[in-house]
Amino acid sequence: MSEDQDKGTIKDVKGSAKETVGKATGDREVEQSGQADQAEGKLQKGMGKIKDAFRGKK
Repeated sequence: MSEDQDKGTIKDVKGSAKETVGKATGDREVEQSGQADQAEGKLQKGMGKIKDAFRGKK
């Protein structure tokens, strides 16, 4: 797993937790921020997979 995939996974998990806290507290701004972090993390993981494919890694 590449560094991009690792960082993306961390950002995705952090965003999920942030979204959950936002929902639990009724804080729509925190919830949306968590969703944005998740999207960014998924994108970063995807970029890591593409980079690995070009490098010949699995």
